[in-house]
Amino acid sequence: MQALAQEFFVLGAVILYITNIIFAIFVVFFEKKNPGVTWAWLMVLVLVPYFGFLFYMILGFEGRKHKVFGRKSTEDIKLFDKFVKAFPQYANDEKNMDYTDGIIPVENTAYLNNLVEMNKNSGRSPYRQNNSVKVFHEGNSKFESLLEDIGKAESYVHIQYYLMHSDSLGTRIMEALAEKARQGVEVKVLYDGMGNARNKPFFKRIVRDAGGEVRVFLPPRGIRINYRNHRKIAVIDGKIGYVGGLNIGDEYIGLKKRFGFWRDSHIRITGDAVKDLELRFMMDWNFTKGDKMSLDERYFPPAAAQEQNVNMQIISSGPDTQWNSILNSYFKMVTEANRNVYIATPYFVPDDSLLEALRTAALSGIDVRIIIPGKPDHPFVHSSSLSYMGELMDAGVRCYEYTKGFIHAKVMTIDGIITSVGTANMDIRSFSLNFEINAFLYDRDITSEFDRQFEIDFSDCREIDNEKYKNRSGIEKIKEAFARLISPLL
Repeated sequence: MQALAQEFFVLGAVILYITNIIFAIFVVFFEKKNPGVTWAWLMVLVLVPYFGFLFYMILGFEGRKHKVFGRKSTEDIKLFDKFVKAFPQYANDEKNMDYTDGIIPVENTAYLNNLVEMNKNSGRSPYRQNNSVKVFHEGNSKFESLLEDIGKAESYVHIQYYLMHSDSLGTRIMEALAEKARQGVEVKVLYDGMGNARNKPFFKRIVRDAGGEVRVFLPPRGIRINYRNHRKIAVIDGKIGYVGGLNIGDEYIGLKKRFGFWRDSHIRITGDAVKDLELRFMMDWNFTKGDKMSLDERYFPPAAAQEQNVNMQIISSGPDTQWNSILNSYFKMVTEANRNVYIATPYFVPDDSLLEALRTAALSGIDVRIIIPGKPDHPFVHSSSLSYMGELMDAGVRCYEYTKGFIHAKVMTIDGIITSVGTANMDIRSFSLNFEINAFLYDRDITSEFDRQFEIDFSDCREIDNEKYKNRSGIEKIKEAFARLISPLL
């Protein structure tokens, strides 16, 4: 019996090993992934032969991605074209339009024109001029503002978040939405399936029982965790919109001891750009099961003249877009900068193009600074981030670890002129796997406000000393080296 058991064990091991080889062949010849991603998966499959294929099924297998999201992309394009036809006054298709008037010196106008045109062409992102923007650098003020705006809603409230925890803050917001639904206001709530898989059943019922709608974007099936909707959007009456890094949960207002103070960035928009947030919400809502939203005029009311006149574009990217518009915009901002590049991101795992752009900018004398958390929520990703920062510091990039609490902001500014703020981290997952949305603001005053916050953040950081970094322990070097090797999978 013992010999028979041993034979079965050997046979099982052989079958698993052959299965592993089949998966490796599949990865190389059929998935057509980026070469760096391919090599990373091959390393996992070889080094962890009996569990590598399981990791691949969880994190790497694309399945029907191209068919499913290709269909969504086609439907999104059709909806956008219908929007332009139904509301031609919002089309913003002018050719050779000068986007730089009053924003930057005449001698530097070309790169802003080119950035705007790139985003119009690759992301179908109109250039909006009639906007006012309020900036939030932490969660309490943002959520008090959001709750106040929800309380004043007259027509509809549409919100979409990656995380909506069923904790005290989440319940407070859902109850506010339920109250508006009972008043006859249209309430639609959309949140990601995997991000909210642990929510208690009562959470959705708070709004549904009051007459509102709650839908889940890509409900979790099996063990796969890719392709999450990481967008954070709120639109009230087509007049007010919110976008930024803050999810809904107690940690985002500093109520979790693990993180302490939560530093994040979010903006409140009034004006024409709100229409682009609403259209993106509609596209994602229509991807879920159930009745589809139509281009009703009440969703896109004319905007009153705004005092600030902030120029901006709303840029989306993800599996449902043809181009990596946010990554491309980050790359172009870095390569076109003349004076400074400031970056805050909780996860720093850049692709090769962005890494080279940052390194080249620093070697060119541009003041490049990057902030990541000092107390990370994902230590393995943090090790990978440090490996990239070590390389950048050799080129002159100044790297910082935030020590006041946890920094979750996703912000980049250049030259005191342009700001990007939104949901996209500076990592490969945001660039290739997640559904993301950023606002690109072309405004001196707004960018100055973000730069002032950067100066505050720098003072709340520990700058990483390059010499000390080079003399770190052997264990840290090994951990970073391994994390770097599989960083394309993170």
